[in-house]
Amino acid sequence: MGYMYVDGMKVKIEGEKNILEVIRKAGIEMPTFCYYSELSTYGACRMCVVENERGGIDAACSTLPRDGMKIKTNTPALQKHRKMILELLLSTHCRDCTTCSKNGSCRLQELALRFGVKQVRFENNRPEKEKDTSSKSIVRDPNKCILCGDCVRVCQEKQGLGIIDFAHRGSKLQVMPAFDMKLCDTDCVNCGQCAAVCPTGAITVKDETEKMWDYLADPTKRVVVQIAPAVRVALGDEFGVEHGENVLGKTVKALKMMGVDSVFDTVLSADLTVLEEANEFVERVKNGGTFPMYTSCCPAWIKYAENKHPELINNNISSCKSPMQMFGSVIKKWHEDSGDERELVSVAIMPCTAKKYEVSRPEFTENGKRIIELSLTTQELATMIRGAGIQFDELESEYLDAPFDMGGSGAGVIFGVTGGVAEAVIRQCSDDKSSGAIKEIKFIGVRGKEEIKEATIQALGREFKICVVHGLANAEKIIQATQSGEAYYDLIEVMACPEGCIGGAGQPFAISPERDKRAKGLYHTDERIQIKFSDKNPSVGYIYDEIVKGNSHEMFHVHYGK
Repeated sequence: MGYMYVDGMKVKIEGEKNILEVIRKAGIEMPTFCYYSELSTYGACRMCVVENERGGIDAACSTLPRDGMKIKTNTPALQKHRKMILELLLSTHCRDCTTCSKNGSCRLQELALRFGVKQVRFENNRPEKEKDTSSKSIVRDPNKCILCGDCVRVCQEKQGLGIIDFAHRGSKLQVMPAFDMKLCDTDCVNCGQCAAVCPTGAITVKDETEKMWDYLADPTKRVVVQIAPAVRVALGDEFGVEHGENVLGKTVKALKMMGVDSVFDTVLSADLTVLEEANEFVERVKNGGTFPMYTSCCPAWIKYAENKHPELINNNISSCKSPMQMFGSVIKKWHEDSGDERELVSVAIMPCTAKKYEVSRPEFTENGKRIIELSLTTQELATMIRGAGIQFDELESEYLDAPFDMGGSGAGVIFGVTGGVAEAVIRQCSDDKSSGAIKEIKFIGVRGKEEIKEATIQALGREFKICVVHGLANAEKIIQATQSGEAYYDLIEVMACPEGCIGGAGQPFAISPERDKRAKGLYHTDERIQIKFSDKNPSVGYIYDEIVKGNSHEMFHVHYGK
């Protein structure tokens, strides 16, 4: 506690971990490339340096605040320093900005404009490096890397993978996978968090919008789109809508304006996942099955388990397909029964980059054709909306299409936030299904943004222990604890991205405060939906009776590695 002085302003110190946070609290937006409050402090870019009262230079991100400290943030010397750094970065940086996928959202571009960099006095002597497009989900362009290390730290600290790291020294320093391997040859799980934190176009999400435009323009194709729960509370960020506002109706309208034939809500298949997963859980309890049972919704988690813990695949991890793939199977069967002679193109709008990998897996193809042809991210959809000239914020809402126009239950909606899958299964398995019991579930410990959460519930006449975890590095901690006997859980929910799908790499980038608003948006939607249990959703009954017709195991479950 105490006060420090920022450009002559007295600012209270309230537990901030560095003076950068104090400065920003004072209303001054300090420039940074390598600083994220959720990652370790690296201090490489030196853009956030300040001048202390002795005329010395300190990095704001790595300097502790202390009572009585006096600093300046915007002296002529600091301005010259920052401008020089930007010139040096730009001198070795590909400057084809107009064709870069980060054009308009590039941090380097933004700061060059802010500090008035009009020319680059230094010659670029670096040879051009090959772009890596081998991944199903992301593209790595080393010519645009500024060596900030954000991707290195998020991959190591949050996902525990270390797929990319620094190599070589001095002027030859690079960020790359070991031995400069292609990403497809590494243990990358396609989570895309490296692309999410990259401030330039060095790592980006693979853009497949041209394929979608081609499908929409082809009269022989029947284009059907499903929209994931987390998309509705994040897409609006791209169009000035209030953070966390549910824009599902506007999204449906925009897709129809672009030529999509039918739009459905993946929340409905989240309800299917709840029922199938709850039934599997109950069956394990009754028949002495393998525990803990892990959830199976997150494709990055599945890939991680395949790479690091193959003993969990097809044993501990639920056999349920992801909600996206379940709906893909439903849409395929519905199309076959509809009599429409056009070729079906099933598309999913997802917050997740790993879904791009998931749709290509052999387990989700039939006769060489993908069940879901294309998975587009929230950001890609935003690009298409802007390209079509649609004024998204001014759109009126439009309803989903029949026969799935009722959408899903509140249990399905909360799938998009960490703890949501576990809570939905708890609701389904709970002995007490009163409205009061639903309200009580909120407080048992599965909600919240903590990286590891524990809860205990009474269901099926006994007590169950549940763990909820996001971030694969944290998942590894839980795996080690359970396998060593240090901890026991009956059900473990794993999501790779921060705070779940709301923090997916395919979403407009957001740190904790914005993600919190997205979570609140989903919980608020749950509160407004009268149907709280997945099995009470009439559309679920219709699917089982009219489409599934007794083939639920074939349509909704998967054996990996076939």
